[in-house]
Amino acid sequence: MSEENGEIQETQTTQETNEVSTAEALEAIKAQLMEEKQAKATAEASLAEKDARIAEMEISLGEAQKVVESLRAEGAAISEARDQAVGKYLAAVRFANPAIPYDIITGDTIAEIDTSLAKATSIAASVKASLEAQAKEARVPAGAPPRTEIPLEGLSPREKIVAGIQQKGGM
Repeated sequence: MSEENGEIQETQTTQETNEVSTAEALEAIKAQLMEEKQAKATAEASLAEKDARIAEMEISLGEAQKVVESLRAEGAAISEARDQAVGKYLAAVRFANPAIPYDIITGDTIAEIDTSLAKATSIAASVKASLEAQAKEARVPAGAPPRTEIPLEGLSPREKIVAGIQQKGGM
């Protein structure tokens, strides 16, 4: 019996050890399961926050796109108004400078028009100075030239008669 008692005790000890091991393993598994549930809940909460942030960003993106479209339309209107103003400025500059040919003053911006006007004014001043110099060289004295007699030598009698009548204010 002592052998049987020893075997029974050994079996009981093994069972107790197994029960303790199983209970410990079960507790460890339960703890791990709880940790994973908490991690899952944390991950789900994080995903929900990210989804909410994405939704906010999509709303902001939509609003930003509306602002961009509005700014594009405003920019187009400003560009059109600028083009009209530059056209009117070009017409006014051409009108204010009648001595300069119409098509010499050009430009797509006010600065280009001003540069074109400066060049055209410089050219016009140069041409004017050149023409004035030429006019001084070809100066004709004021008044009628002195009367001289028509040379009668080499004229036929008829030509001499016509010349005489013309001098007296005839024909």
